[in-house]
Amino acid sequence: VQLVESGGGLVQAGGSLRLACAASGFTFDDYDVGWFRQVPGRAREGVACLITSDRSTYYSDSAEGRFTISSDNAKTTVYLQLNSLNAGDTARYYCAAARRSVEDYPASYYCKRYKAMDYWGEGTLVTVSS
Repeated sequence: VQLVESGGGLVQAGGSLRLACAASGFTFDDYDVGWFRQVPGRAREGVACLITSDRSTYYSDSAEGRFTISSDNAKTTVYLQLNSLNAGDTARYYCAAARRSVEDYPASYYCKRYKAMDYWGEGTLVTVSS
């Protein structure tokens, strides 16, 4: 299982970016997915998570209304649309996947427990200039 993120970069405050997470060698059919971010010295934060079977989502308070998580129909790529970016969004953004649980956890479960994720990409850096 390999996850490859792309789409990060430098953007001005108020701007937008679209991050992509490509699944290599598998599809997200049996996995639930999340986008997390981290800045040095701070804990990893779940910003958006997706249950791929029913497309239910969860967003952190900081992401609600500005970020959108989605997947393509083939479930090979998951996206994170970032709008109205501000300097506080500067971080390395990671895509992560968790094997579907028998407990059918909601999307919020994964975003609040990054250690529940089984696989991680290497991340893509988002820098927002003010």
